[in-house]
This record gives sequence, C-alpha cells and structure tokens, in this order.
Amino acid sequence: MYLPTHCSSSSASSSSSSILIRACRIRFANSSSSSSSVNRSFSLPPSRTFAKNTTSFACSPPSTVISHWSLNFASAFRSIRCSAPRWSHGGVDWRSPVSLRAQIRTTASPVLQRFERKIATMASEHHFKEILSGLPKPGGGEFGIFYSLPALNDPRIVTKEDVEKIIDWEISAPKLVEIPFKPARVLLQDFTGVPAVVDLASMREAIEDLGSNPDKINPLRSKERFAFLKWGSTAFHNMLVVPPGSGIVHQVNLEYLGRVVFNTEGFLYPDSVVGTDSHTTMIDGLGVAGWGAGGIEAEAAMLGQPMSMVLPGVAGFKLSGKLRDGVTATDLVLTVTQMLRKHGVVGKFVEFYGQCMGQLSLADRATIENMSPEYGATMGFFPVDHVTLQYLKLTGRSDETVAMIEAYLRVNNMFVDYNEPQQERVYSSYLELDLSDVEPFISGPKRPHDRVPLKDMKADWHSSLDNKVGFKGFAVPKERQEKVVKFSFHGQPAELKHGSVVIAAITSCTNTSNRSVMLGAGLVAKKACELGLEVKPWVKPSLAPGSGVVGPVFFR
Repeated sequence: MYLPTHCSSSSASSSSSSILIRACRIRFANSSSSSSSVNRSFSLPPSRTFAKNTTSFACSPPSTVISHWSLNFASAFRSIRCSAPRWSHGGVDWRSPVSLRAQIRTTASPVLQRFERKIATMASEHHFKEILSGLPKPGGGEFGIFYSLPALNDPRIVTKEDVEKIIDWEISAPKLVEIPFKPARVLLQDFTGVPAVVDLASMREAIEDLGSNPDKINPLRSKERFAFLKWGSTAFHNMLVVPPGSGIVHQVNLEYLGRVVFNTEGFLYPDSVVGTDSHTTMIDGLGVAGWGAGGIEAEAAMLGQPMSMVLPGVAGFKLSGKLRDGVTATDLVLTVTQMLRKHGVVGKFVEFYGQCMGQLSLADRATIENMSPEYGATMGFFPVDHVTLQYLKLTGRSDETVAMIEAYLRVNNMFVDYNEPQQERVYSSYLELDLSDVEPFISGPKRPHDRVPLKDMKADWHSSLDNKVGFKGFAVPKERQEKVVKFSFHGQPAELKHGSVVIAAITSCTNTSNRSVMLGAGLVAKKACELGLEVKPWVKPSLAPGSGVVGPVFFR
C-alpha cells in the first residue's frame, strides 16, 4: 500500500509516537470522553469561503465542524428530552397545550446554549501550531502552510489505537477492524443529491424553530429540480452546483473539480472525496482517494462527521510491457476486471504500479478506475506521478498550482517518480500483467467481466445460444436459432433474428471520457461511410460525450 507517510521505528512510545495517516482534511477536536459535556471542534482556518474549493454537484465539508453530532430534528428532540430532568421542573409541561418549541425557547436556554455549543465553530487558535510547516516555492516565498503528516499526532479525533491499526494494516486488515475517515469533498449527482439537500434544508428549519441561526447548517433536467439545486448553491456557503449539460459528473470531477491538493487560504491538505455514485472511483486515476458512499454517509461527511470504514486489505497490481497496436483501454480494463474478479478484491483497495506507468495516459488510468465497482474493489488507485502533473496542466491548472501539488506530495512521500529507484512495496496480495498480452476483447453476453476475444466472438455467441439459461447461456432450441421475424418499421420492411443489434450506444463514463477510444469509434464510423454502409432504421444509435472537452474531438 502506498501510504502517505513513512513510519518511524521509534513508534513504541505511547505518548507521542503515533503517526496519523489519512488522506483527508486535517481538523482537530477535543477528547470525546464521557466526562466532557461539550464536543468542541477546531478548524484551521475557520472560514466559510469554500465556494471556490467545492465540488460538482458537490459539497466540501463545512468550515463549521460538528463532532459526534447529528443535526436532524429527531436527534435534537431526543437530546432535549434526555436532558429534561435538569430543567423540566422549571415549568415545561410535556402535556401543555402550549407548543413544546415555544416552551423550549422560553425555559430551556441552558439546553439550547449547550446545543449551540455542539455546532459552533471554535476559535482559530489551537495547540498544534508548532507542527505546521511552510512549503517553499522554488523561486522564493512559499505556497502555503501544511501539516507534515509524519509529525501529526492528534489523539482527540483519531486515537492511538486507530493509528496503530493503520500502521499494522497487514495484521489489522484481515480482522475487519474499523477506522474513521474524513473526506475533503462530497460528490453528488443530481438524482441522489436532491434528497441530501432536502435533508439539509429540513435541518435548517429545525434549527430556526429552536431559536438558533439556520446559517450554521451548511454542507460542509426538471425545472423544479434544478431550481431547487440552484437555491441550494446560494443557501449553503460551501456548495457548488455544476449546471446541466456540462457532462458526466465523474469526467467533470476529473477535468475540473479534482484538486489533488487543496490550498484553502494558504492551508494545504490532500484532496479526497466520497460520492453518491459507485463510479466516483474514476477520480482515483488522478491520484485522489475516492469511492462511492450511501446518502446518509454523504450527508454526515458534509456536516464534518468522520465515516467509519473497515480497514481494507491492499492488493498490488504490477503492470509491465506495452499495449499492442489496435488494443484500447477498454480491452485493458476488461482484462484487468477479469483478473481481479478471479483474484477476489471485494472490500479492498487495489494499487497499480510498475515501470510502464509512463505509457498509460491518465485517460487510460481513469478508465481502469471507473470499473472498480465491476471488479469489486472499494477503489483502485494510481499514485500521482509525472503523467498526472502533465494532465493537470493540460486541463487548465496553472503552472504554480501544479508546482505546489508536486512539492507538497514530495515532501509528504506521496509522489512517485519512476525515474528514481523504487522501494520494495508491501501489499496484502500481488498480481501482475504484461500489457503486451492484452488483445481486443468484447464483454458479455450478460456480464462485463465475461470477456471474449474478438476472434472468438462468433463461436462464443453460438455456444451461448446452446448453453442452458445462465450468465453464458440462453437455451434456444436448435430449430429456432435461425428463426427470422419480419415486420414493418415506419413503412419500411425489416427483419430481426437472434443476435441482431437494435441499440448501438456509446454513453457510459467508462468509454466516452477516453479520447483514444472515442477517436477509434470515429474512425470506424468514417470508414463505414466510405464503404457505403448505413445504420439500419430500426437500430437506435446514441452518443453522449463525457464532457464538453471530449465532444469537440470529433469536429477537429
């Protein structure tokens, strides 16, 4: 596993030797022991200017950090009810015809104050300034300040036990132990994002009904739907909505939203993201840790709550050699998917490495990462290297930003330079693939990891007709396999038989975001036109470029 830090051998000390290893925004919180009546949270710096640092319909965690607290009305009600013995004798009657909320506002000020303290942003002063480091610019000055991950030790958010679980991950991972994780961003697509914004709006109403300030709740193509989302982008200070028509969310995340390293008012920290779509893993090709999560987990992350996750095992996948001419990234990802499904990586991380990394474009890497749900891993991961930096420049990141990213990752041992000698890597398990062994494949007939060499496609199809019903069979009787159905389609004669193509679609974010694959499709279409071939009228063709950047490729 390519960890963001190296662990010192002096970690035996119980008081100061734990090393915090986590790719997320660093925040500090007071101890959450039972003796503490208030869980306080610190944010450096306390700011609400995340509008420029937020995601796609995507929300960064808020500057108001909530520690161990759920801001929905039900939990607020339970908190007040559980505190009733302290103040119910002061005049609140649960059976009174007067509104309970009205009674709370007039008689429960200590409870409300305690509730407000739970969600208040604390002062910017903290006890860890001495471990802040400045990141120098090559020409003088500095990019900003950051926490040196090897020096960071905060047992109030992440306990010594949590850190030791990660340090000893080879032993801990098989035991299915849990660790906390705080992502830097949350990525929501419009379908799953609407319920999340509804919940946040409801929380604001509950806070206002309790007499507090609703502005404290910020997340960290239907006209009505997008009007609501547009309202959300103005109501919540750290939420950015990407308008419809911009492209597939994961490609937009890769080209525009992914930061790799955040620079928030001079404070540097690694980018990480969870999203409400399983293909959020596409961002891992950029060297940003990201994967899919449920709606409740995403909402909790937006409000600053750490996610509880099982410490995963890490499979190392070594790539060598070079792809042959005519072999695409889709052929490669189908091969990788089949290998990983057979190996078994469900619930694990997969890290790709090898001297051939310089030959894999970032689009090819993103294609492999996009298929993480298909091969079962929580995420695949390509560490940041020179190819990543070139892509960042290509997609409009400034030279200064790219230099800052490289400097930050190098000083924290998170940058891979394949021109330098490589240390031996330790993983839970290992796989290896020579890229020259990959050949053109198709996938199917029913599952993406059932790959079939293109040369065997005809034979495999006929055997599937014969096989019993299953993933590789339809059980069509021999006498019916050559049956032809004739009909009229919009006044034109047409006929269909087993294997006829009726939908020809290039629409997924796996295929429409890779320029080489899209160019290949364009060349095939061009050659078909030259040969006088036409699309049958009953075939529905569909093409949806992954973003506004990919589409113009066809018109150049």
